[in-house]
Amino acid sequence: MRNLGSFKGIGLIGALMLVIGVGCGKASNEAAGKRAQAAAGSAAATFAGGYPIRVVTTCGMVTDIVRQVAGERGEVIGLMGEGVDPHLYKPTRNDVRELLEADIIFYVGLMLEGRMTDTFVRVGRQGKPVFSVTEEIDPALLREPPEFEGHADPHVWMDVAAWSECVAMVAKTLARFDPAGATVYEENARAYREELKTLDEYAKRVIGSIPEQGRVLVTAHDAFGYFSRAYGIPVKAVQGISTESEAGVDDVVRLVQYIVDNQIKAIFVESSVSGKNIQAVIEGAAKQGWEVRIGGELYSDAMGQAGTYEGTYLGMIDHNATTIARALGGTAPERGFSGKLTPAHE
Repeated sequence: MRNLGSFKGIGLIGALMLVIGVGCGKASNEAAGKRAQAAAGSAAATFAGGYPIRVVTTCGMVTDIVRQVAGERGEVIGLMGEGVDPHLYKPTRNDVRELLEADIIFYVGLMLEGRMTDTFVRVGRQGKPVFSVTEEIDPALLREPPEFEGHADPHVWMDVAAWSECVAMVAKTLARFDPAGATVYEENARAYREELKTLDEYAKRVIGSIPEQGRVLVTAHDAFGYFSRAYGIPVKAVQGISTESEAGVDDVVRLVQYIVDNQIKAIFVESSVSGKNIQAVIEGAAKQGWEVRIGGELYSDAMGQAGTYEGTYLGMIDHNATTIARALGGTAPERGFSGKLTPAHE
């Protein structure tokens, strides 16, 4: 039986989750939640159990970076698999059990996993250390467009350099939780962040190779704002930041007109979002005499199939950058920057 040690600040963790869950449209509440989260995390005792440390994570992007940092010292259990939309995800009984049996928990935060709030409250009351990987990110790296109603865009992983900061946060948190492994976590994070730097440079290069007049990314929902900022490609989407909000007829009509007026040749579906709105856009453009095709499927809120290169964070971004560049007339190798991508025709 594991000795999980004693944890302080239990009520603070629960209070934090309530702050995040209520009034999610309030920037002040979000800031207060971050401060409370940091205080709760720092109050936790160090790990006193047996290895490997049992780490539970939410979406695949968090799961992958935690695995990279934890290495053999941690058993990382991700709750959300490929094709799962974290905006809409409701935890199962098995998920709750995994969280209650965890030694430490990581999630994205910034309201991404909003429907898990009650569950986080429950496990927080049990004394589990719960951390948002974005809680220490430089606020200057966060997007807060007016249409997001006062809270930050949670899709930070779409900017590789910004997500790399979250890798550093995971390493720092694990080192504090398990001081005996601090050197391992720091070295794993350093090596992984070097890979991310190379990936970031590749994405900038191939997206930059798209002819300027056709360099527009049209997707199913507004998950690519960070990608747009980081790699210099304007983004248009049918749906808003969260897939909980439905796209209206007016949204589709406006996007159709934009595509026709600007002669956009390709638009993209997403692996975790229904393609019905994109199909409506294609049909609407056809009625106006303009043929726009699907340029490929992108990974937005979930990575690819487990056990594949696309099922890693590196593979996810490599796939997206390569697919977008090739579909919009840019120059990118079919198998991506590492030569590991599965060709589109396979």
